Amino acid sequence: MPQDLHPRLLRGFVATAETLHFGRAAARLHVAQQALSRDVRALEQQLGEVLFHRTTRSVQLSPAGEALLPQVRRLLALHDEIVSSTRTRPLLVDLGNEVDGSDLTQYRLLAAARAALPDAELLARFHGGLAAAADELLAHRLDVSFGRWAGLPAPVQAQLVQVPLRLEPVAVFLPEDHPLAGRPAVPMAALAGHPVDVLVGNPATTEWAGLGLALLQAHGLRAADGHAPPVGAAELARYLARHREPVLTTVGGPDIPGTVTRPLVDPVPLCLVSLVHRPGLRHPGLTALLAAAARLGGPEGWLRRPPGSWLPDEDAALLSR
Repeated sequence: MPQDLHPRLLRGFVATAETLHFGRAAARLHVAQQALSRDVRALEQQLGEVLFHRTTRSVQLSPAGEALLPQVRRLLALHDEIVSSTRTRPLLVDLGNEVDGSDLTQYRLLAAARAALPDAELLARFHGGLAAAADELLAHRLDVSFGRWAGLPAPVQAQLVQVPLRLEPVAVFLPEDHPLAGRPAVPMAALAGHPVDVLVGNPATTEWAGLGLALLQAHGLRAADGHAPPVGAAELARYLARHREPVLTTVGGPDIPGTVTRPLVDPVPLCLVSLVHRPGLRHPGLTALLAAAARLGGPEGWLRRPPGSWLPDEDAALLSR
């Protein structure tokens, strides 16, 4: 029985054939170069043909690749025609928590995509964290989410696609009368003696807790015991007033009554935020989100890492792909 050819493999072939460069083709498709190379090899294995002649300096179509290219273009055009008839469905976009802020990446991108596509329906969802959203993505109950990709288990990563978006500086929420609240920024060393709440034990945000625990361990600091996590701005205000522990967050988040947000410095810790979706997802809303990320992120230097900043090795590796 012949094997089915996934459209993702065919699109990777066309992009590579048109650019004759795996790096540029991967950038066009918003995938990692390693993933694209893997897809091209998978297609060659399924077809039993060498489609490209590769050297360290060049990529060229083989005769089999040249013969296949026009056929694949026709097939993808028909595929897109069929898919376009079903694109009226909403795009379900997870924003994490239902608390907007002045500069939260996912909220800014959703607003920009909605402005670019006023006739499309992009519906916000709130799953609390990328760990919880990943389960919804795999179950096809969600289309797009945002968060720290490096904190997801490898078997989950293997079933999803990520696009690095932004290096967000890490901060802490503090009760406004906390001993550290009067500082414009909080040096990492100043957190000694103040256990930091990184939401340990919350299954929805294990990727975020992993970042927090790595940060604290790297600087000889202690994590606070886990508590039942708050939902929403009002509950977060009560949570901080009750426990009175610094809560790890990022710069540009919401204003919470009775609290202040202070950036961490010396060094500046960073969180790499990615857009995450299922392979093969094609929707004008996804295209608009990625276009908005390119339009905003380039001029604002979203992926520019400040000298001397702190970032886990596994996150830093994603920037070099």
